[in-house]
Amino acid sequence: MSVARTAQEFARHQEIVPEQPAPPPVRTDWLRPPGAVDETLFLERCTQCGDCAKVCPYGSITSHPQNGTPVIFADRMPCYLCEDVPCIAACATEALLPVEGREQIRMGLAVVSHRVCTAGQGCHACASKCPTDALSMDFDTQRLVVTTERCVGCGLCEQVCRTVNDHVAIRVTPFRLLAQMLS
Repeated sequence: MSVARTAQEFARHQEIVPEQPAPPPVRTDWLRPPGAVDETLFLERCTQCGDCAKVCPYGSITSHPQNGTPVIFADRMPCYLCEDVPCIAACATEALLPVEGREQIRMGLAVVSHRVCTAGQGCHACASKCPTDALSMDFDTQRLVVTTERCVGCGLCEQVCRTVNDHVAIRVTPFRLLAQMLS
């Protein structure tokens, strides 16, 4: 009888299809490349040609997994704010418009989690690597300060923080998400 019961159990388990793992959630923390116009207009103008990504010397610009438009995942590869901004020059549809200087670029804003930031213990790695001098130390409060007007959202601070600390204390929030939060 035990052989028959074992065979029945085996047969029952064979019919069960193992659950497929859930696909990873679609990320919303991506940035548009430098010079991107307003999101609605960007989606109208962008043809998903990939020319901006092809000319990016750092491989910072990739295709959005759902719609193929160009995006930057700052935690993977930040924007290095090239002096000549080849991504803008490569865009033939004006989805990316020329900027007067890299300080005019607006991709996002660095946001510091003071709870895990080690600036108070002497870490200033992110501030030393910020290409726009948007990060500074307030020695009175022992906190890192982001100068909103100077921050372009390139993500270099996030990458530096990731490499020198156990917990990432600074992340870039895309401007389109900031606008949604404020409205």
